[in-house]
Amino acid sequence: MPVQVASREEELHWIALTLVPGLGTRNAGKLISRFRTPQAVFRASRTELESAGVSGAVAQSIASGCSFEDAVVQQEKMLETGTVAVTLTDPRYPAHLREIYDPPVMLFARGRVELLQATLFGVVGTRRPTPYGLAATERLAGDLARAGLVIVSGMARGIDTTAHKAALAAQGDTVAVLGCGVDVVYPAENRKLADELAAKGLILSEFAMGSTAFPQNFPIRNRIISGMGVGLLVVEGAQYSGSAITARLAIDQGKEVFAVPGNITSKMSWGPNLLIKQGAKLVQDWNDVVVDLPPDVRRRLVDEGKKRLLDQGITGNDASSPEGQASLLSNHGEAARRLLEKLKPDASTHLDTLVEALEGFTPSELIAALFELEMNGLVKQLPGKNFVKVW
Repeated sequence: MPVQVASREEELHWIALTLVPGLGTRNAGKLISRFRTPQAVFRASRTELESAGVSGAVAQSIASGCSFEDAVVQQEKMLETGTVAVTLTDPRYPAHLREIYDPPVMLFARGRVELLQATLFGVVGTRRPTPYGLAATERLAGDLARAGLVIVSGMARGIDTTAHKAALAAQGDTVAVLGCGVDVVYPAENRKLADELAAKGLILSEFAMGSTAFPQNFPIRNRIISGMGVGLLVVEGAQYSGSAITARLAIDQGKEVFAVPGNITSKMSWGPNLLIKQGAKLVQDWNDVVVDLPPDVRRRLVDEGKKRLLDQGITGNDASSPEGQASLLSNHGEAARRLLEKLKPDASTHLDTLVEALEGFTPSELIAALFELEMNGLVKQLPGKNFVKVW
């Protein structure tokens, strides 16, 4: 399917298509697949539309053009709020989301739309977290954002809100996927966070401008949170919670699922603990996530990390020179220097061995130093959390 950014008139047709009563996401996708553009859909006869799989009533609604009046109002609201349409054929549309069973035909986006092309990663959990869950989310989301992942969550109370705030506090990037219009703040106490996300991150929704946050909308939006990322982390949640639903969607979509283990006496730990029993990756620190991401994603994170350091004035050539390494080590600190002394270019060393050998440093300090060294081409990570020094 060709990709292109919609013009103002084309955008109007996309909006009108999403507003057709009774059409639904799957049927809208089928029509786009059949007719290629929404303009062609609206030009089609009732017979052609019915042969494409829609009911007679829906075909009549499309043919009548009854949704265009509302679409004009939607466009005006978008203009007022700085919201743009990202359609299924738009090059900015998240590639991973396009591959799911029922991708939204159009997304309303408010903020930094370019984040949709970055490496996205979902973090979800309960609206009623324990202090442990909040602390784990703050640490993990912040560390993952610093590692270059864009944190995707739902801006709900509890874990979602903490994940967004942690990413922003780490000077990282984050995307909020809403179960209402992008111009509606839900919950109301997140107004300040919504303003910050619109300015520094991105607010996303498939629901029309002004849409209320109905309960049935949230399971629908959850497939976007899981679908647009390279993986999903569940921090806390009951066995049949919304986060558990999102995890099942991620599994169905073929995504890597991660979970933070919790107290077996806490109901908020039942969801993630069950996921771990069923094969989700147990997460104690951010490196447990990064090492299990696909190789191409890891390489992208490393390349982006090198670019960030290049912007700070350290080039790859500098990093390989004695002077560059001295500068680099002064940035990394003593942990990086000791790691380079311990690692060998001709034999791998496991992370646990490094932790035991380098006393005086916490595992988190060593993992952070290893990742920075890897980003600068001084250390290479092999499967199974083994590391070698680059020759």
